[in-house]
Amino acid sequence: MEESLRKPGFDAFSNELDPEELSPVILAYLGDAVYELLIRLYMLSHGSKQPDRLHKHTTGLVNASSQTKMLFAIEELLTEEELTVYKRGRNAKKLSHAKNQSIGDYRRATGFEALVGWLYLKKEYSRLEELVLHGIEEVRKA
Repeated sequence: MEESLRKPGFDAFSNELDPEELSPVILAYLGDAVYELLIRLYMLSHGSKQPDRLHKHTTGLVNASSQTKMLFAIEELLTEEELTVYKRGRNAKKLSHAKNQSIGDYRRATGFEALVGWLYLKKEYSRLEELVLHGIEEVRKA
């Protein structure tokens, strides 16, 4: 997964973005897209190649309740700095609201997505991969 993020030219889209200067909501916005891409890549390499099954399995891991489970699975692995980024995202004021999810799951998912976006912009691809793969393993066990 990590190599797929390091293709030539990929950094050209984000090389001037400083994650420390972005709001947690913006980090979550980016993290949502990065996380979904990682899950889609994971599903393609570990699962069925049938589009309907891919979609079902992918959406099962990218909704707020699954992201909450993912966060609980990796929480003990987070550094203090990563935990701070997660909490800033979780506690951020948002204009949107939870759709078919509890407000708690929605807030935790936003925190998780902020962490993903932050790690991505910091180019900590190995750490991002480590956390997501660990989370996937734990969520799929449950």
